[in-house]
Amino acid sequence: MLNSYVHLVNSLSEFNFKTFLSQYSKVIVFADENTNRYCYPLLKEHLPEHLLTIIQSGEEQKTLQTCSVLWNSMTEAGLDRKSFVINLGGGVLGDMGGFCAATYKRGVDFMQIPTTLLSQVDASVGGKLGVDFQDFKNHIGVFQDPQKVIIFSDFLKTLDRDELRSGFAEIIKHALIKDNKQFEALKNITLMQLQNLDFEFNKIISHSISIKSNVVLNDPTEKGERKILNFGHTLGHAIESFYLPKPNQKLLHGEAIAIGMICESYLSYIKSYITKNELNEICDYILKIYGKVKIPDSDLDSILELTTHDKKNSHGNVKFSLIKSIGNCVFDIIISNNEMMDAIKFYVSK
Repeated sequence: MLNSYVHLVNSLSEFNFKTFLSQYSKVIVFADENTNRYCYPLLKEHLPEHLLTIIQSGEEQKTLQTCSVLWNSMTEAGLDRKSFVINLGGGVLGDMGGFCAATYKRGVDFMQIPTTLLSQVDASVGGKLGVDFQDFKNHIGVFQDPQKVIIFSDFLKTLDRDELRSGFAEIIKHALIKDNKQFEALKNITLMQLQNLDFEFNKIISHSISIKSNVVLNDPTEKGERKILNFGHTLGHAIESFYLPKPNQKLLHGEAIAIGMICESYLSYIKSYITKNELNEICDYILKIYGKVKIPDSDLDSILELTTHDKKNSHGNVKFSLIKSIGNCVFDIIISNNEMMDAIKFYVSK
């Protein structure tokens, strides 16, 4: 079941933007240089009179400094509390634009129009908004649902292979934590098919969103079950954060989460949650899609230190969500530093 605010459309004309937005005093669109070039021209004819603010793309832009640019744009345009924000972009822009909307004048309504596979199946659904802070992923943020999420799969045709792979990691994750049959189906998708969108991506996107939606509806503010959506993210986020300031080694979110899923599948194995065959099955497919990233031993201590800031932690313990079996997940599993070190070394040795 999809959240009631999520609309999958085959054409942007299927959603009547002008009627929906007629209740608002002003409308502003946030875009980056890529979505302004490739996606905004398809959207603007469907919108009423509006303002447009363009920021630079990239995870390194997901900061309070960029928020200041957006807040300043809203202030200079005279937006009041009956104004409306449209975020046209990937997960970075959606998280940050939504955060700016949720905090401007204590909150104005907003819409997500995700333009990447990652944002369509994950970031735009669930109401998590925020920015990175001092190289920590999503360290400052709030929970606030958008009024609408409009998913137009044709935007995926503007993406390169790496961006598609990045989003596909979250699709794999959703199957691993909730649907073993879907994981079996996904294993038939090759890197070439993914690159060419040569599969039923509308059906797969819908299925993936449904998994996340059901989890989020049961636990909107991540007090319990919603933590399973963080499978692959404790070590994955630490690896992503460590390499973020290093231009030649920087990873896309999904690339880091792919590494995290292999590491955390290994932790699931050593905790006797999954079998060696299941571990190999998961690792073999993820490596087939993502290949290997070199992680030197000299980086490991710094990566592990970053896990101490994970939002699932409590009382000084680093807590993981792990696979109980393919299609099932458990959360709040305490993992030691030595176990985390072994998990990354397991990935390095593959």
